[in-house]
Amino acid sequence: MAKEKKSALEEKKGVSISEITNQSTIKTIKEKRRAKINTDVLVSSILKKDITALSRAITLVESKNPMHLKKANTIIKACLPHANNSVRIGITGVPGVGKSTFIEAFGKHITSKGKRIAVLAIDPSSSLTKGSILGDKTRMEDLVRDNNAFIRPSASGDSLGGVARKTREAIILCEAAGFDVIIIETVGVGQSETTVHSMVDFFLLLKLAGAGDELQGIKRGIIEMADAIAINKADGDNLKRAKLAKVEFNRALHLYPEKPSKWQPKVIVCSALKNEGIDTIWKFILDFIAMTTKNNHFYTKRNEQNKFWLIQTIEEQLKFDFFNRSKIKKELENQLQLIEANQTTPFAAADYLLGLD
Repeated sequence: MAKEKKSALEEKKGVSISEITNQSTIKTIKEKRRAKINTDVLVSSILKKDITALSRAITLVESKNPMHLKKANTIIKACLPHANNSVRIGITGVPGVGKSTFIEAFGKHITSKGKRIAVLAIDPSSSLTKGSILGDKTRMEDLVRDNNAFIRPSASGDSLGGVARKTREAIILCEAAGFDVIIIETVGVGQSETTVHSMVDFFLLLKLAGAGDELQGIKRGIIEMADAIAINKADGDNLKRAKLAKVEFNRALHLYPEKPSKWQPKVIVCSALKNEGIDTIWKFILDFIAMTTKNNHFYTKRNEQNKFWLIQTIEEQLKFDFFNRSKIKKELENQLQLIEANQTTPFAAADYLLGLD
């Protein structure tokens, strides 16, 4: 009898009960998303290690909506006293070096030690469509299922060094959520890596043997910033080449002056695919933290980083405020048309726009 009533209801409305249920569920989800954001509840949930709240807060921080800026700042301010208790690691390398495979193996090693790890993976954005694949969760399918791991892919946007605009704030939120290790994976396309170096404690450079980029790497200056170099994919027929590359990179490291930290950068061959050398890299990092904590460089560097990010934040906010002024939006379009018609120069147009009240 109940089935007959259900069938009659479905026939009358022209839709199935399952479709009605699905529509109701979608409506509920949309209503929750539109619900007013309670920053106090969000902060409280983050401190209780709620991953959903953490993801929502990072989305809020990354938002370009001016209405979200105040709420994001409130959340960051509330989380700040609970931050600074993690080890921050920057990992970079050219595309194809195996960053995702390495981070997954490295992350699994860390969680096996009873620690919680957050991976802030930065994907390159298209300069044409502004889109990004954000496929790191797919590439790290084992780590993503680990309850002690959190993977957050973000688009790099127009940021140099392959670092997303709000990565610094995301680090603070992850630390407040109780993560012991924060990894920042950069795009690694040869742009300025100073940005990621300025927000991490340990900078790891992944390299390939026989790729012909040894001198290019030295020229870019990335090796100078590295605290360790890991030559990945050192397995099979590539193992011999990897060992030769290790010798070359060790020689290159002696060309640079001593680091302020007094730490001597290490070179190691590893295979993320076979999980070889991963434990040694983690030991290097622990040794680095112990040494720099003892000689006080660890805290000095973090203080310098905070000063750097103060300047960066001011510059970013000034740029944001400038381009979002209604008068600037209107006059900018006019100046672009004048440039296209060869009636003004880019320098004269910029001078005019900057002089507007």
